[in-house]
Amino acid sequence: MIGRATKTRSSAERRVLDEAGGLRAMTWVMAIMLFLTMLAAALGLATAGAARLLDRQLAGRLTVQIVDGDPVRRDVAAARVLAALRRMPAVAKATPVDRAELTRLLQPWLGSDGADPQLPVPAMIDIDLADHGEAAAAGVAASVRRLGPTIRVDRHESWMSPVNDVMRALTFLALALVLLMASATAAVVVLAARAGLETHRATIAVMHMLGSTDLQVARLFQRRIALDATIGGVGGGVVALLVVGFIGIRLHGLGSELLGGVTLGGVDWVLLALLPVAFVVLATLAARVTIVRALRHIL
Repeated sequence: MIGRATKTRSSAERRVLDEAGGLRAMTWVMAIMLFLTMLAAALGLATAGAARLLDRQLAGRLTVQIVDGDPVRRDVAAARVLAALRRMPAVAKATPVDRAELTRLLQPWLGSDGADPQLPVPAMIDIDLADHGEAAAAGVAASVRRLGPTIRVDRHESWMSPVNDVMRALTFLALALVLLMASATAAVVVLAARAGLETHRATIAVMHMLGSTDLQVARLFQRRIALDATIGGVGGGVVALLVVGFIGIRLHGLGSELLGGVTLGGVDWVLLALLPVAFVVLATLAARVTIVRALRHIL
């Protein structure tokens, strides 16, 4: 009699585990959800890293322009400003921008006319400050402006701030997408778990009569969902990592300093690799909570 009961109980457990077609279909759903989640997370991590890199590159950098239509006066003023800058303790490096470099930058708009020595192109000096603080930059800018009325000082942070704002907005958007996908994943698990319970209501009743507790029944469904989430997580995670790596290689190959900074560091790759683990844990916990609560109302 005991052997027959044990055999019936084992058969019921196999039915719960092996015939839950709705739960098995979750494997593809889990893979797709994790794939999209990892793409969103990679976007957020990459843009956050690029924004930090841009901040480091622009902090404490100034450009001085000497705007004068007379080339002789312009060059004399540029030499005076350069000498004054190199005497300032707050300035780590002052480098005049080569005329040939300016000509190359103006060529898309002026063509060959940009090489005309009579063209009133301002002389430019790039400054790297020893102190990246706001006070140091303001002090150097004020000192330089006092050297002449034709002198202008531009802070790199001011004209690149819109780009930085866009990157930070993309980072927050990616974070919101990750949270949204996590919520959607939990909702899918809840719906699948409830569907599985309804499908096997009769089997669960038999298991209860054989002495199974709610936690034991819940463990069977939880194990099935955890397996589906693991298989889907591994598949979707591997594909997502390959896609992210491919896009990173293509961006690096563009040779753009700005787009080249949109890459993932070592810590970012570790965080992405941990996402499938968090994904499986989330699915398992959502399944356990849902099933335990639902089983209280079945019998």
